[in-house]
Amino acid sequence: MRKFLYLILFFTCYIFFSCKKFSQSNNPINIILLIGDGMGLPQITGGMYANNNKTELENFKSIGLSKTHSNDDLVTDSASAGTAFACGVKTNNGTIGIDFNGKKHPSILEICQKLGYSTGLVVTSSITHATPASFYAKVKSRNNHEEIAKQLSSKNINFFVGGGEKYFISRKDERNLISEMQDYDFVNNILEYKESTSNNIGFLTYDDQPPSLSEGRIPSLINLSKITIDKLSSQSKPFFLMIEGSQIDWGSHDNDIDYFIEEFNEFDKTLKTVLDYAKNNENTLVVVTADHETGGFHVLGGRLGNKNSYIKGGFLTTGHSADMVPVFSYGPYSENFSGIYDNTEIFKKLSDIIIK
Repeated sequence: MRKFLYLILFFTCYIFFSCKKFSQSNNPINIILLIGDGMGLPQITGGMYANNNKTELENFKSIGLSKTHSNDDLVTDSASAGTAFACGVKTNNGTIGIDFNGKKHPSILEICQKLGYSTGLVVTSSITHATPASFYAKVKSRNNHEEIAKQLSSKNINFFVGGGEKYFISRKDERNLISEMQDYDFVNNILEYKESTSNNIGFLTYDDQPPSLSEGRIPSLINLSKITIDKLSSQSKPFFLMIEGSQIDWGSHDNDIDYFIEEFNEFDKTLKTVLDYAKNNENTLVVVTADHETGGFHVLGGRLGNKNSYIKGGFLTTGHSADMVPVFSYGPYSENFSGIYDNTEIFKKLSDIIIK
């Protein structure tokens, strides 16, 4: 009798896990990729300690490490690193979407589009900046913002939010890309963004690069991300969304601890919004990483307290470093992102999930 009960238990477990595996592998997976630009482990450590020793990243159980070097330098820039995890190939610093042999490659966002996914980009830089551009543009120079904007205008990304309006309307070729993008509803503020019912919305938040939080940047990345996720999830299709906390990098370039910590804290609160969604929508994979570490930062001291935590630290450079960066993941297939691997593997791991 006991053996019979064990057999029943065994087959019950087998059927349960087989069905679970079948369900996971056959339902389209939503992907939310969050990038903390310049957010190496030192920035995470500093931001965590300064925030009363807490970070939403502690809720991620699958953690890996990514090697960040570019094709032509051990120290990458955002264009090369963005291309690596957006397109899965190494390229030279400054180049977007094109490998070191000159071949153009589709990004994970473009592949998702071909598979019927809705797509979105939300950043605290200009929308033509190197990291977001890596998901839709193919250019030899990251500084060719007008060409990058022109390419964006034809890519049919459902929702995009970021600065850089001037690259769409104050152009050398005198084109007005906003007026040409007739399928889009271009909004002027977060209320219009929230209330628009269009399936294609452009929200160009500033004429050039958005200011820092301390300089009054609005709207918050937290609210923009929540609204965008709500819009994507209402379309009854799987979706790909990239969210970038762009100015963690800028604060570290400035060797300004307060700057990068404030930007990290906003990014961390955005993570909570994303995780809350993923916990209620089990078919959503969340991946958090950085393109590189910036500043060679290191924590040298400080204090932990309920309301008055702070850190002291130092920087080795105003540029980037070659440190590996962490990769955090949550949701279906999150275990695939554990281990140590090249940054190009992030693209390959995401591709394996959506292409079966």
